[in-house]
Amino acid sequence: MKIIIKATDIKLDRALKAYIQEKIGGLEKFAEIFQGKKYYNGFFGKGKPRVEVWVEVGRTTHHHYKGLVFRAEVQMRLPGKTIRAEAVEEDLKLAIVETKDKLQRELKQYKGKIMFNTRR
Repeated sequence: MKIIIKATDIKLDRALKAYIQEKIGGLEKFAEIFQGKKYYNGFFGKGKPRVEVWVEVGRTTHHHYKGLVFRAEVQMRLPGKTIRAEAVEEDLKLAIVETKDKLQRELKQYKGKIMFNTRR
Protein backbone atom coordinates (compact mmCIF):
# COMPACT_ATOMS: atom_id res chain seq x y z
CA MET A 1 0.00 0.00 0.00
CA LYS A 2 1.42 3.34 -1.05
CA ILE A 3 0.68 6.38 1.16
CA ILE A 4 1.04 9.91 -0.26
CA ILE A 5 0.82 12.75 2.28
CA LYS A 6 0.07 16.40 1.51
CA ALA A 7 -0.08 19.25 4.04
CA THR A 8 -1.91 22.53 3.41
CA ASP A 9 -1.37 25.60 5.61
CA ILE A 10 0.61 23.62 8.20
CA LYS A 11 4.18 22.37 8.44
CA LEU A 12 4.55 18.62 7.97
CA ASP A 13 7.25 17.43 10.36
CA ARG A 14 8.61 13.93 10.89
CA ALA A 15 6.47 13.20 13.93
CA LEU A 16 3.24 14.09 12.14
CA LYS A 17 4.26 12.13 9.06
CA ALA A 18 5.09 9.08 11.19
CA TYR A 19 1.76 9.40 13.04
CA ILE A 20 -0.18 9.52 9.76
CA GLN A 21 1.71 6.53 8.36
CA GLU A 22 1.10 4.58 11.57
CA LYS A 23 -2.65 5.26 11.67
CA ILE A 24 -3.42 4.98 7.96
CA GLY A 25 -0.93 2.13 7.51
CA GLY A 26 -3.00 0.14 10.01
CA LEU A 27 -5.72 -0.08 7.37
CA GLU A 28 -3.46 -2.30 5.29
CA LYS A 29 -4.74 -5.43 7.05
CA PHE A 30 -8.27 -4.58 5.88
CA ALA A 31 -7.06 -4.03 2.32
CA GLU A 32 -4.97 -7.22 2.15
CA ILE A 33 -7.57 -8.87 -0.08
CA PHE A 34 -6.73 -6.29 -2.75
CA GLN A 35 -2.96 -6.58 -2.28
CA GLY A 36 -0.88 -9.05 -4.13
CA LYS A 37 1.08 -8.81 -7.31
CA LYS A 38 1.50 -5.50 -9.04
CA TYR A 39 -0.90 -5.03 -11.89
CA TYR A 40 -0.11 -3.68 -15.31
CA ASN A 41 -2.52 -1.09 -16.59
CA GLY A 42 -1.48 0.13 -20.02
CA PHE A 43 1.85 1.50 -21.19
CA PHE A 44 2.32 4.30 -18.64
CA GLY A 45 0.82 2.49 -15.62
CA LYS A 46 3.24 -0.41 -15.40
CA GLY A 47 4.02 -1.56 -11.90
CA LYS A 48 1.57 0.66 -10.03
CA PRO A 49 0.51 -0.66 -6.61
CA ARG A 50 -3.01 -2.03 -6.35
CA VAL A 51 -3.90 0.14 -3.33
CA GLU A 52 -2.93 3.81 -3.16
CA VAL A 53 -3.85 6.21 -0.35
CA TRP A 54 -3.79 10.00 -0.59
CA VAL A 55 -3.85 11.85 2.74
CA GLU A 56 -4.33 15.60 2.98
CA VAL A 57 -4.11 17.39 6.33
CA GLY A 58 -4.35 21.08 7.02
CA ARG A 59 -6.13 24.05 8.52
CA THR A 60 -9.54 25.20 7.34
CA THR A 61 -8.89 28.89 8.10
CA HIS A 62 -5.92 31.15 8.76
CA HIS A 63 -7.46 33.45 11.33
CA HIS A 64 -9.29 31.09 13.72
CA TYR A 65 -7.46 29.49 16.63
CA LYS A 66 -10.35 27.79 18.48
CA GLY A 67 -12.99 25.39 17.33
CA LEU A 68 -12.99 23.06 14.36
CA VAL A 69 -9.97 24.34 12.48
CA PHE A 70 -8.05 21.17 11.54
CA ARG A 71 -9.07 18.99 8.63
CA ALA A 72 -8.00 15.54 7.45
CA GLU A 73 -9.06 13.96 4.17
CA VAL A 74 -8.16 10.46 3.01
CA GLN A 75 -8.84 8.93 -0.38
CA MET A 76 -8.08 5.26 -0.98
CA ARG A 77 -7.98 3.92 -4.52
CA LEU A 78 -8.77 0.22 -4.78
CA PRO A 79 -9.19 -1.86 -7.91
CA GLY A 80 -12.63 -0.88 -9.18
CA LYS A 81 -13.56 1.60 -6.43
CA THR A 82 -12.39 4.72 -4.64
CA ILE A 83 -13.20 5.19 -0.95
CA ARG A 84 -13.06 8.65 0.61
CA ALA A 85 -13.40 10.02 4.15
CA GLU A 86 -13.07 13.49 5.62
CA ALA A 87 -13.14 14.91 9.17
CA VAL A 88 -12.87 18.37 10.75
CA GLU A 89 -11.85 18.55 14.43
CA GLU A 90 -10.23 20.74 17.10
CA ASP A 91 -7.02 18.70 17.05
CA LEU A 92 -5.25 17.38 13.98
CA LYS A 93 -4.60 13.96 15.52
CA LEU A 94 -8.30 13.59 16.40
CA ALA A 95 -9.21 14.42 12.80
CA ILE A 96 -6.78 11.77 11.52
CA VAL A 97 -8.18 9.10 13.87
CA GLU A 98 -11.78 9.94 12.96
CA THR A 99 -10.95 9.75 9.27
CA LYS A 100 -9.25 6.39 9.79
CA ASP A 101 -12.31 5.04 11.59
CA LYS A 102 -14.66 6.18 8.81
CA LEU A 103 -12.41 4.69 6.16
CA GLN A 104 -12.14 1.43 8.11
CA ARG A 105 -15.95 1.08 8.25
CA GLU A 106 -16.30 1.74 4.51
CA LEU A 107 -13.46 -0.66 3.72
CA LYS A 108 -15.05 -3.45 5.81
CA GLN A 109 -18.36 -2.88 4.05
CA TYR A 110 -16.77 -3.01 0.58
CA LYS A 111 -14.73 -6.08 1.51
CA GLY A 112 -17.94 -7.79 2.71
CA LYS A 113 -19.66 -7.05 -0.59
CA ILE A 114 -16.76 -8.52 -2.55
CA MET A 115 -16.61 -11.63 -0.38
CA PHE A 116 -20.38 -12.10 -0.70
CA ASN A 117 -20.26 -11.83 -4.48
CA THR A 118 -17.32 -14.25 -4.62
CA ARG A 119 -19.18 -16.87 -2.57
CA ARG A 120 -22.30 -16.38 -4.61
